[in-house]
Formats: sequence, structure tokens, C-alpha cells
Amino acid sequence: MGLGRLFTLLWAGLLSVAAAAPAIAAPVAAAVPARARTEIKKPAAVRLLNDLNFGYLGVTTAGTAVMNPNTDVLTTTGGVVAMGGNPYSALFESVAPVKGVVIVRIPKNPITITRVGGTETMTVSNWTIDGSSNRTVNAKEPFSFKVGGTLFVNANQVEGFYIGTFTVDVQYP
Repeated sequence: MGLGRLFTLLWAGLLSVAAAAPAIAAPVAAAVPARARTEIKKPAAVRLLNDLNFGYLGVTTAGTAVMNPNTDVLTTTGGVVAMGGNPYSALFESVAPVKGVVIVRIPKNPITITRVGGTETMTVSNWTIDGSSNRTVNAKEPFSFKVGGTLFVNANQVEGFYIGTFTVDVQYP
């Protein structure tokens, strides 16, 4: 066999080996497992001690009745007149299971109160709380807070007893 022929065979062999070699793959990131987790905690207990009571109101024209939870004083505007009936703020008591800062959440939106035995309504909004909504509390020790708001009374509001509900909650770390 001649040298040329040997060189051609060698060259062909090298080409076939190079062609059969696997291609170099692009680097792939290693898969990293991750976990989803949560911790369930017992909610802070909240109990109602007193409902929000605007007392007895007389109405000649539209106006408001405002209960201040810091002072438990009811003020009126427009044609609304306070006529007694012992008005007071809503009073709640809570106990947090851990020491820390709790956040008392009061309504952000208005509620509707409806006349018992009828369909007439009024609105309560502009909710307020006595002091700060963020409170530092000790574990398992009761603390209380008051909630007030503004009752919007319509002109010629129908006489009767009006009732509605609102919710508060206490969040802790």
C-alpha cells in the first residue's frame, strides 16, 4: 500500500471518529428542590362586651350622630338631636396567645342598618378606634378596645329601632 493511500485512509478514519463523537451539550442548571410551608396559629380570641349604641335620636332634617370611642361622647350635626338612651361605643375584649404588637382591624367600608320590621335604612361609616390600632400586648392577658363611627341619618327618617352588624378582628405576629 502506498503512502498516499495510507494517508487517505488515516484521514478518512479521523473524520469518521470526529463525526461519531457526541456534540458538546450546553450547560444545564441543576434542579433545586424547594418546599412550600406554612404555620397555622390559633386566632386571637375577640369577644363583644357592648354593642355600638347611638341612643335615642330625634330627626327634623338630615344630619349625623358621631360616637367618639375615646370619650364615649355622642355629638350630632344637622337636624339630628340626641334625646338620651345612654349612647356608648362598642367595647371589645381580646387575648393574644403571644406577646407582641397586635393590629386591631376595624371596618373600612360603611355598613347599612335597617329598621326592624321595615325596609328603611341608614348608614354607619367613618369608623374610629380608641387609641392606636397597633397595640403592644402581653401573652394571654386580656386587653380591650372601643370602636365608634358616624351614623348618617336621612331627612324624615322613619321612626323605629334600627340594627346592623359590623366585624372587627385582631391580628398578631
